[in-house]
Amino acid sequence: MSGHSKWATIKHKKAAVDKARAKNFAKLIRQLEVAARAGGSDLAANATLRTMHDKARAASVPTDTIERAIKRGAGELEGVHYEAVTYEGYAPDGVAVLVDALTDNRNRTSADIRHLFSKYGGTMAEPGSVAWQFERKGVVRVPRSADEDELTLVAADAGAEDVADEGEAWRVTCEPSDLTAVKEALEAAGMGPAEADVTMVPKATIALDAVDAAKRVLRLVDALDEHDDVQDVHVNFDIPDEVLEAVD
Repeated sequence: MSGHSKWATIKHKKAAVDKARAKNFAKLIRQLEVAARAGGSDLAANATLRTMHDKARAASVPTDTIERAIKRGAGELEGVHYEAVTYEGYAPDGVAVLVDALTDNRNRTSADIRHLFSKYGGTMAEPGSVAWQFERKGVVRVPRSADEDELTLVAADAGAEDVADEGEAWRVTCEPSDLTAVKEALEAAGMGPAEADVTMVPKATIALDAVDAAKRVLRLVDALDEHDDVQDVHVNFDIPDEVLEAVD
């Protein structure tokens, strides 16, 4: 499995535990507001908003809360203005890290993120020095019960680029513009419910074969992910299953 899929699996397990937490709701609400501000409140015309809307519904965010967030983002209701910021850096052992944040105070968030990198043995990097190691992709996760051959055919017909085994689920990768079509095609074929998101996928990975190295990196990644303003953390590590089990 790639570093992306390993971290995605960790986050998926974590999300299952955190689903009902107010903090997770707050992150999703911010994402809705920013998506609506950038592309309008029409779900049919704003693919990013539609994806965020589906994520919020899947996390059981109340419908009226979702609607208010969209209205605030579209300027129909007053609210705090959030700005999207991406931070770049390196974790211990040379692992590349991208941090996506939504903040109403860039200076405060920048200082917090820099502190976390320093505290856990990482370093901040200049804009662009890490981002080139990733590419933006649409990712759909399908239940492991789906037949691999049928899944591959349906996904390819809908525009997907790759199907990979993540152990607990199938990961289907596509261009961001094809994400909705791929997700809907898979669900229509009975391979759902599927989880869909646009994320940053590493072009290459760094192997973390030692438990100590994995722990060092995961301490930083987890601390970043716990920050209130952080929406997502992208990394390029590859941790073998036996090492990951030892860390757990």
